[in-house]
Parts: sequence; structure tokens; C-alpha cells
Amino acid sequence: MEKHKIYTMTFASVYPLYVAKAQRKGRTKEEVDEIIQWLTGFRQEEVDKHLKEGTDFEHFLESAVNFNPLCEKITGVVCGIRVENIEDPVMKKIRYLDKLIDELAKGKSMEKILRT
Repeated sequence: MEKHKIYTMTFASVYPLYVAKAQRKGRTKEEVDEIIQWLTGFRQEEVDKHLKEGTDFEHFLESAVNFNPLCEKITGVVCGIRVENIEDPVMKKIRYLDKLIDELAKGKSMEKILRT
């Protein structure tokens, strides 16, 4: 089975889209970075390294060995699909990130987004 196109896209090509979406709704790049760090367990230096190196989305998420266990509290619909019903682990992680950025753009507080 052929992989979804998002797997081979670089994280660096998707990241500015996340930032732009957040900024259009009055949120900040720093909040996007905080969400990415919370979800993946990466420090900002590690995120920046992946951005600079052009790591594809699949390897970016697979290398996140400290993925936040609270991610299982992320539920809802992204792109017409319930996040909690996605079986492919990489796609599920991608959709977790999409969902958190959506919540940011919809004006939710960082406390609620980060499930604290």
C-alpha cells in the first residue's frame, strides 16, 4: 500500500502553514512551538534541527520517542475523520498535531489545548 503524501512532505514545509493558521487567528508562533514541544517531547533546538535538515513528517514523528501520553485525551474530527479511530500510528500523530493547531486557531486556551 502506498503511503499518504503527508508522510513524505518535509516537516519544514508544513510548519509554516501551522504558524500562518495560528497567526491569522491572532495566535503566535511561540504557541505553535509550545504545542509541538508538548506533543512530541522535543526541545525547541530539536524541532529547529528537524526544520533545518528537512526531515519528512513521518521520520519527524517517529523520532519523537517522548511523545506525550496525554495525547490520548485528544479527540474530535480532523479532515472528516475521528482522531481516536485512526489506526495507523503515524497518521494518528499527524492528526493529533492538526487537531491541536485547530484548537489553537479556534481560540482555546493553552491550558485546555495541552490537556492540563
